[in-house]
Amino acid sequence: MRSAVIAGAGVHLPPKLVTNEDLCARLDTSDEWIRSRTGMSVRHVVEPGGATSDLAVEAGRRALESAGGGADLVVLATTTPDHQVPPTAPDITHRLGLGTIPSFDLSAACAGFLYGLSTVAALIATGTADRVLLIGADAFTTMVDPDDRGTVVLFGDAAGALLLRAGEADEPGALGKVVLGSDGSLAGLIQVPAGGSRSRSAGPVTKLADPAEAYFKMNGRETFRHAVQRMSQASRAAVAAAGWSLDDVDRLCAHQANARILSAVADELGLFEDRQLSNIAEVGNTAAASLPTLLAMSAADGTLKPGHRVLLTAFGGGLSWGAATLTWPDVEVG
Repeated sequence: MRSAVIAGAGVHLPPKLVTNEDLCARLDTSDEWIRSRTGMSVRHVVEPGGATSDLAVEAGRRALESAGGGADLVVLATTTPDHQVPPTAPDITHRLGLGTIPSFDLSAACAGFLYGLSTVAALIATGTADRVLLIGADAFTTMVDPDDRGTVVLFGDAAGALLLRAGEADEPGALGKVVLGSDGSLAGLIQVPAGGSRSRSAGPVTKLADPAEAYFKMNGRETFRHAVQRMSQASRAAVAAAGWSLDDVDRLCAHQANARILSAVADELGLFEDRQLSNIAEVGNTAAASLPTLLAMSAADGTLKPGHRVLLTAFGGGLSWGAATLTWPDVEVG
């Protein structure tokens, strides 16, 4: 059976920065409070009028250059599409000059990139596609209440992309089994209440009873507990499916939700600091962009090297979660 193999990688961060000091100047918080609870120092944010597609196009372009060009399908993992209709991926494909190849959006919140990897692997295995550009991109700051210190400190905007080609399971860069899960009974823990068909059917969107319903909301305490449990369980399953033990893992690439969750997951798995990849201080939580951004940035700075056995895991709204394994290939990150 054909396997999905990483052939290129790219990353893009918008140039505008929001530091902890910027947030402290207008909110009841402090640099020490933010760092101790989240591990974050600075976030990249889109300019007014900017959108997810702008980030995705640049990351996609760099991944294509890294892989020597060429894709016959594009998948965008995002929670913040440019519009409810049309989907954003076809516009990205057009702007990348890839013509009329199939393109679609995929939504699984912060676990979206792992769901995307599983989808791409299946499309390649069945021969539907030979070279797929998978982009994780979110302009999540556009959904966060700027006056809510509990959420505004957490998120940044970014895009990361991988070009995956058809190859063999024993090649460097080949994706292992992707372990996925979801629990809709806990959907209320992470949500944006307004904007979808349920709120639209109740009345005009311009007359929301509570404008705050248009912003992201999260039950932090319960989210923490489930995130640690589900990422740890999925990680063990993915490692076992690969025929590895946790001792075989060279690098843990976990969704950069916040420092406390990352530390708890690493402790559960026994993967301590020397084996953890992290960019949370520099970019914050970038939702569906988190995993590909972390992979690309770590490969670029040498923290992630060819031959490293990598465990990926993520958790997000839905609830949704997953984990996967791969051996990092020798690619030049764009």
